[in-house]
Amino acid sequence: MSDRPFRSALYIPGSKDRALDKARGLPVDAILFDLEDAVAPDEKVNARDTLAAALSAGGYGARYRVVRVNGLDTEWGEADCKAAAEMDCNAVLVPKVNSPADVDAVAALVGDKKIWAMMETPLGVINAAAIAAHDRIEGFVLGTNDLAKDLNTRESDNREPLLYSLQACLCAAKAYGVVAIDGVYNAFKDDEGLKIECDQGRDMGFDGKSLIHPAQVEITNTAFAPTPAEIELAERQIAAFEEAEKQGLGVAVVDGKIVENLHIVTAKATLAKAAAIAAIES
Repeated sequence: MSDRPFRSALYIPGSKDRALDKARGLPVDAILFDLEDAVAPDEKVNARDTLAAALSAGGYGARYRVVRVNGLDTEWGEADCKAAAEMDCNAVLVPKVNSPADVDAVAALVGDKKIWAMMETPLGVINAAAIAAHDRIEGFVLGTNDLAKDLNTRESDNREPLLYSLQACLCAAKAYGVVAIDGVYNAFKDDEGLKIECDQGRDMGFDGKSLIHPAQVEITNTAFAPTPAEIELAERQIAAFEEAEKQGLGVAVVDGKIVENLHIVTAKATLAKAAAIAAIES
């Protein structure tokens, strides 16, 4: 999963035929097909059939397909999980995961589907490492709105009240090779604010960002992709290091900075991600 891009993960309501169809043509890396928050209570049962039919019809190409179910503490959760087990999706996204036991409960219902966890509660943050270590967990999606509510934080332009929670989940994900997707940016018409938050998430190390509107895709894809300058630097670092090795040296110098093997690991990962993005976009 490390080379596969997850720059953009767009929520699409599982109850809306038009939205499900439109998603087939959007340049997103992943689609979070939602049976939970985006679906009204009286539509939830029908939404399962609507979503199953859309996924069965296909047309989503290389986009990673994740179905967000309702929690098992609701009247719809168990049936959602059993339905998702039969859907043409890559993974099941579980809301409000607090502990590995929550993952166990879903795993018993979704067959061999990979499981993604919504990290959106204080207890989930505290148990992030144990959740990431679960052998069925493949991805984390930060639920920053619910987390901010539970923490009773005030809004902040730099998300300072949430930084501990973001970093705790991110460190857990990186420790266990789990995909880490940053939370949504609510002001979907505020391009400047979105870019700032995307850059912050990318600088922290997130793989991508969850989105609530197609208008947010382009900015997000750009922010979480290697820049031309990063690609060019990676190529020069690799070339310089290979030349240094030929001379029996363990380090190289590029732009006045030492380049060691650890930098080459990062450089190769940058080129691999760029190649994977190019393959998807072609």
